[in-house]
Amino acid sequence: MHVGILYSRIRRDEKLLLSELRNRGHDVEKIDVRKQQFSLDGTTADISNLDLVVDRCLATSRSLYATEFLESYGATVINSPKTADICADKAKNSLALANAGVPTPVTKVAFTTDAALEAIESFGYPCVLKPVVGSWGRLMAKIDSRNAAEAILEHKATLGHYEHKVFYVQEFVAKPGRDIRVLATDGEPIAAMTRSSDHWLTNAAKGGKTAAFELDETALELVKKASDAVGGGLLGVDLMEVGGAGSGEYTVHEVNHTVEFKALNEATPVDVPAKVVDWMEAKAAETSDEKAEAPAI
Repeated sequence: MHVGILYSRIRRDEKLLLSELRNRGHDVEKIDVRKQQFSLDGTTADISNLDLVVDRCLATSRSLYATEFLESYGATVINSPKTADICADKAKNSLALANAGVPTPVTKVAFTTDAALEAIESFGYPCVLKPVVGSWGRLMAKIDSRNAAEAILEHKATLGHYEHKVFYVQEFVAKPGRDIRVLATDGEPIAAMTRSSDHWLTNAAKGGKTAAFELDETALELVKKASDAVGGGLLGVDLMEVGGAGSGEYTVHEVNHTVEFKALNEATPVDVPAKVVDWMEAKAAETSDEKAEAPAI
């Protein structure tokens, strides 16, 4: 298998993936998007012999555009630009989940500070204000009062970028001090862990403590439905236990498309990179079979 890794920085996650691929004898082409150009009919990157291109771009903008161009050249990209487009935008993410019948937090979007304040007041306090694009829990605010809401909305309105003028407001879900991250390939879980913290944000990137978690039938079904809702691929599905720890009642608050897995690899007995490469090999074989069966033009 000849695999292209699309990246802008090699993190611990990419090192784990590269090591597993090379240990199995696969050829790897590292494609630094910062050094490439993408035109309407081709790219400066050497993609001619690649079976798969794996998107590991750190920046959302690079991920969205590079995968779109690569797919237009006929490359098999994971994750697809369609999936990336939905997962990179929290509003599109919420819509996709809701339209697929996946339980997800009540969400409202507004485009002015006045309308956003009305949305916040309709939820009551506390509620949550999030950027539509972002990761690692950055720029998320738990709003506990009208004064705090007015101040935060004013700050966002003056930040300049149009995305800060899309006010994404959600109900505050009283989770039991933890949430659940599931790494899945086309809806099939590889491993799952809890991320626990005294802070309302429990992301591992924010210092949340991790531990292995065994998914029940309800969670398994939700992971599959959430994956299908955004187009499938290598995804991180985030759930919260709405009825308390061990209740078996969940809401899916987000699906991530360039998911990190180093913390999961350390928190569980599963060899996560090995499972990811198993899936990649299957995808490459599937793509090869489809090309072989395609009628000649």
